[in-house]
Amino acid sequence: MNVLELSEQEIVRRQSLQELRDMGIEPYPAAEFPTNAFSEDIKNDFKDEDEKREVVIAGRMMSRRVMGKASFVELQDSKGRIQVYITRDDICPEEDKTLYNTVFKRLLDIGDFIGVKGFVFRTQTGEISVHAQSLTLLSKSLKPLPIVKYKDGVAYDKFEDPELRFRQRYVDLIVNDGVKDTFLQRATVVRTIRRVLDEAGYTEVETPTLQAIAGGASARPFITHFNALNVDMYMRIATELYLKRLIVGGFEGVYEIGKNFRNEGMDRNHNPEFTCMELYVQYKDYNWMMSFTEKLLETVCIAVNGSTERKVGDNVISFKAPYRRLPILDAIKEKTGFDCNGKSEEEIRAFCLEKGLEVDEIFGKGKLIDELFGEFCEGTFIQPTFITDYPVEMSPLTKMHRSKPGLTERFELMVNGKELANAYSELNDPLDQEERFKEQMRLADKGDDEAMIIDQDFLRALQYGMPPTSGIGIGIDRLVMLMTGQTTIQEVLFFPQMKPEKKIPQSSIKEWGEIGVSEEWAYVLRKAGFNLISDIRDEKAQGLQQKIGDINKKYKLGYEKPSVNDIQAWIDVAANVAVVTEEAE
Repeated sequence: MNVLELSEQEIVRRQSLQELRDMGIEPYPAAEFPTNAFSEDIKNDFKDEDEKREVVIAGRMMSRRVMGKASFVELQDSKGRIQVYITRDDICPEEDKTLYNTVFKRLLDIGDFIGVKGFVFRTQTGEISVHAQSLTLLSKSLKPLPIVKYKDGVAYDKFEDPELRFRQRYVDLIVNDGVKDTFLQRATVVRTIRRVLDEAGYTEVETPTLQAIAGGASARPFITHFNALNVDMYMRIATELYLKRLIVGGFEGVYEIGKNFRNEGMDRNHNPEFTCMELYVQYKDYNWMMSFTEKLLETVCIAVNGSTERKVGDNVISFKAPYRRLPILDAIKEKTGFDCNGKSEEEIRAFCLEKGLEVDEIFGKGKLIDELFGEFCEGTFIQPTFITDYPVEMSPLTKMHRSKPGLTERFELMVNGKELANAYSELNDPLDQEERFKEQMRLADKGDDEAMIIDQDFLRALQYGMPPTSGIGIGIDRLVMLMTGQTTIQEVLFFPQMKPEKKIPQSSIKEWGEIGVSEEWAYVLRKAGFNLISDIRDEKAQGLQQKIGDINKKYKLGYEKPSVNDIQAWIDVAANVAVVTEEAE
């Protein structure tokens, strides 16, 4: 990277880096720096009457107040922040005061990692601090942190632009309070789910991410190519069909917490790569699964929040069992007045069109009902609600309802207006399952790109016999949103999918060379604000010479300044290039 592509602060930090090395100080030492304490633990355990406690801590320097021979530093470690008191004579007990006067005061920067050995004490203002007796540089930071500054109660330089926060999560975690806590709570959610399932006697397993058939859900897959086999493969959209194979193989209960991939849209509630927990238990049905799910979510909420309630936006959601259970057709009737029960596909399509929904001939009966529910019902269920008994057209992997013809034993759990979980009494009749798959293929032939493909190996597995089984899938990301009070999925993903980063259009160094500008002066022109060749076409040669000369002098580059005639030649060619480009457009 050319030095002129850096900001002024970055240039100064690199100069400090080199100066440290010239002094014999390694800015990135390899040796272990053993610590024995963390910031929060030190503050929580401190008692004024205790004997002096020696500690060794390490972390990132987040602020510094130099007051002559003494200074205060705020050190941030993995658990929080603590103040460190540093004096010149303590860390430089000999005559040589370079470590304090030069290294600490001038060559260290906010964001650098340092190690401190010292003792704990309380300052005159009452703040528990560490009195440093030695100081070690552990890692030099070459980019400045966006540290928030306050003046007259107004905050400046906040790092709050979502585009930057999600793209540079590492900076977000450093400077924004509460972000790390959200992800620690996420870890608690996953840890608690594992504990509950393990204690129930179920086995955590792993199934393929690359699959020959994208099955187990209705979704558009990502496609990749397997070079060794010379075949196209799919990133999995669900773990369902492989987990059911394990039930066929004799496991009592299996679960997997893993990534699924769906080549669909991105918004506040959807990310194409997401985490899902799927659980399958033999000899159970969807009624049992509803009860189990209630207890699981109540346990998770208590583990994360200390109670069964959580505020999300303007809503206070209670995860205390039991939850309301409402058949989907009753929900549609409740919200629209239209009873889908017994209606034909044409009648339901006509009602959808009457209500202004965009539906067409490729939509089957199940898809139409799904559209009605999504438009008029889903967003209204704030408290946890089991929506049950879906039409068979919407549920190709679900057992037919034992007492309601045309419906299936399926539920979706709605919370805060969104689906959180999907569960079935699993279809284990191989002949019925084959017919359901064939119906899905007919929908695909009509143009439904989310219809399932027939999985012949899964059908073969069912023919060996699968016991009565209930299964559920819970979206971990959405669950974490609910348990942490976040309203966008990006807040609970360390690295959410983002659009390509926008870059300032620039003429390449090669293109600058084609009009006679050498590489070093091309970088100088960019530093002066001329990113495109066309940007210099209206410049005066002497004025442009002055601008690039000032940069040459400021950064002590020592380049031989081009003549006014040379610069005029650049401008003339740039003007001609611009004219040709405009005519072509």
